[in-house]
Amino acid sequence: MNRDVGLFAINLLLMLAWCAAFGSFSLWTMGTGFAAGFGALYLTRDLWAGGTPAYFRKTVRFLAFTLFYAKALVQSSLQIARQVLSPRLVAHPGVIAVPLAAERDVEIAALANLITLTPGTLALDVSEDRSTLYVHAMFLDDPEAALADIKGNFEARLLGFLR
Repeated sequence: MNRDVGLFAINLLLMLAWCAAFGSFSLWTMGTGFAAGFGALYLTRDLWAGGTPAYFRKTVRFLAFTLFYAKALVQSSLQIARQVLSPRLVAHPGVIAVPLAAERDVEIAALANLITLTPGTLALDVSEDRSTLYVHAMFLDDPEAALADIKGNFEARLLGFLR
């Protein structure tokens, strides 16, 4: 784990050097600098003892999760806006129990917060034994599909870069 933190710190330093070289610390320059630093570290991965560090895998999974979550936010926001602007109620709210694969507090808290931040869903509670998360969904037409979406997309993707 320490090697991953070290590689992240080196990547940040490369990003800052990139920004300094271009004389700009804009979001675009920092993003391209981080990508360039990541590419440089990836190309020199054979120099790091013990094979390819998990840093590369986790970073790619984090970026993939970020894109997935941005898409989920847009889709759920449009669904909520459509409901608000509609003259009739089409929502079927309900509560589902989501069995958790997440075990650590940070994993459970991150999952609950991501679910709550997504419009139309709200994490209500975690069971005493921390094995179940209770989620309220505004559109719960198919509870099995909602459960599969939370387990297969949110939780699995989140755990992919947290572990």
